[in-house]
Order: sequence, then C-alpha cells, then structure tokens
Amino acid sequence: MHERIYVCHTFYHVYVACLKEFHILHEFSKENKDGFKEGKAAAGSKGAGRATLVLSKMSNKFGSMVDRARESYLFEEVIEYDEKVDTFFPELAPLRKDTGNLVKNMFNRIKFCKKFAILQEKYVPVDFTKYKDIYVFCDSDPIGYYLNYKKIRYHALEDGLNCIKYGDQARYDNNGHFKFKAFMASTGLIFIQNGWGRYCIDMEVNDISILDYPCPKYIEVPRQPLVDELTQSDKNEMLRIFVDNMGELREKLSEGEGKPRVLVLSEPLCDLETRERLFRDIIEEYGTIGGKESVVMIKQHPRDYLDYAKLFPDVIHLAGTFPMEMLNFIEGLKFDRLVSVYTVVDSLKFVDEKLFLGDDFMDKYEAPEIHRLNEQIIDD
Repeated sequence: MHERIYVCHTFYHVYVACLKEFHILHEFSKENKDGFKEGKAAAGSKGAGRATLVLSKMSNKFGSMVDRARESYLFEEVIEYDEKVDTFFPELAPLRKDTGNLVKNMFNRIKFCKKFAILQEKYVPVDFTKYKDIYVFCDSDPIGYYLNYKKIRYHALEDGLNCIKYGDQARYDNNGHFKFKAFMASTGLIFIQNGWGRYCIDMEVNDISILDYPCPKYIEVPRQPLVDELTQSDKNEMLRIFVDNMGELREKLSEGEGKPRVLVLSEPLCDLETRERLFRDIIEEYGTIGGKESVVMIKQHPRDYLDYAKLFPDVIHLAGTFPMEMLNFIEGLKFDRLVSVYTVVDSLKFVDEKLFLGDDFMDKYEAPEIHRLNEQIIDD
C-alpha cells in the first residue's frame, strides 16, 4: 500500500503538494531522536518522500518540470495523466442538453455521471485503491467523476488560493434547486465538486471565514504556516523543480534596478483580441509610478497563450512555466507595484503595492454575468 497521491492540474497545485510534503518531512524530523534532518536525509524517514504525483495534461503544459519533479526526493513517482474532458466523447452530448424539466434533466445527469466515468477509466494511469490518502485539486475535472463512480474516498483541495471567495463554482454550476442536487450528490448518483460529493472526505480551503456559502466538509488548512516552516534548503529544492533556467530568470528579474518596477500578472481572460487590449490598458494605466519611467514585467499565466513577447516588445516577459509563488523564494527581489485582475496575490511578499482589479475592472471588457458568478447564485 502506497502512502499518498496528489492529482494536480496546475503548477500551483504542484506547489501546494510540495508544501504538504515538506511539512511531512519536517514532522518526521521533529520526531527523530537524532535531531532535525532536512532534504534527502529527512526523506529517508518512514512515510516521508513516499508520495506519488499525478500531473493531468488536460489544461496545463508541465513541460520539463515533469523530469525535474521525478528527480526530486519529495516524490517516489511522477506520472502524467491524459485526462479527457467530456466533449472528447461525442456520445455524452445528448445527456448534457437541457430538457426544460428538472426530473428529466436529473435522470440524464445520473446517466452522464456514470457514462463519463466509465469512458474516462481507460485513461486513468494508476490504481487509486492502492493509496492510503488521495488528494485531488479541482475535482470538478473528470477525475472527480471517476472517483465518485468507483466509490473511492479522497480529500479535495481548493483550485487556487481563496478562489471560492471569488467564484463558488459548485453552487454556480448547480444554480437553482441546489439543496436537491446536493442531496442527490450525497447519494453518489450524481457528482458535485468542492466537498459535495459522497466520497469526498473533506475539502481543504485556506480561509473559511471569507467564504459566502458554507459546506459541511470544508476544513481550514492555511497555506502560510506551511510556507513559513520552509528552510532555505526546501526553497532551493522547490526552485530547482519549478524553474528551468535559474540564471536566465535572475537576469531578467534584475533588469531595471534603480527604476520603479511593475509586475503584471497575465490571465487567460476573454478572447485573445480583447485580452491584448485589456493588458495594454493595464500597462498604460498602472505601468508608470509617480510619473517616472518604470520597468514593466509580465508574468505569463500557464494557460494564457497570448504571445506577449511579440505583442509587447517593450515589456520584459517572464515565462508561465512556474507558479508566481516561486518569486517569494528569490532573495533580494523587490517590485514597487503588482497588478492582478483575478489572481489572488495575498501570499506574495516581494512587492510594496498590490492592485487587485476584480469584477469592476472586468465589466469594461465582457458582459458582467460572465465573471460575476457569486452574484448570480440563487440561495435556495
């Protein structure tokens, strides 16, 4: 029987998995009578460094990080997962159509959940029954349907830091008659993500107090204490896993020293043409500090495929192949301003001024109902 397995869909998910594994290493080191151990020495402890990392290729390109993760003492195995979205299977389309009748829709949904899981099974790369603890980020993806169908219990984790505060996807996706749908999910006949599925043991969130709607399976597991206990050796190992060329990254980050520096976080918002206009507007409005010439950098989102290097030649481009949290681990790094539309930046420590633009800003670029999700939830 294996110890743990993490199913990850983004670089941020892998980052949190690493935090959890380092925490386990530290706990084993505290219990060790010979004193504190770190790195490979701590990983030699029973139960530590024995996690499997599953990387879904459905929505993220992990690239060379896969090989570096395989070389790390944090994980005993790293496996890629060719997870398939429901639209990959055309036979599911009729079951997704709205019949206009709640009962008929529910019968179709029961059929959909089962059939989708059965079709997904051939692509699942591991036997989850061989693991003591299963951790799934973003169980709204096909893996959640599969585990529900197979009646395999697992722990869910929030997709991004405090992301449910800005979009309670479980309630939004099941708007109207939510209590009835939640009951059906509790029977296992249908599946609802984020703590509502029958076989979900609990749902880890960073901060319960900021969430508008409760879920009985939410448990609070703050991320910052996990970060605070990292040693410099731990941070170096995380940088090695996530950053392909540390020298090149340091060189880019050092540009413009002595001038005001602005970091803009890109995101896969709107269509590509509107996205280009949106980030041009951000740079024009927030790229200057105190009327002085500033150095602007764009940190690309892993799922944002706009060609910033070509379209914004005067802006320094940081690749989207590592989570932004890695910048916290680079000693001496400092920015005057950071601008984000929806990415939660509470955890970033290397910036003086943080601007979170949010819904009011996005109203200028797309219909409000597209992004104001929580405002549309019917509390029944």
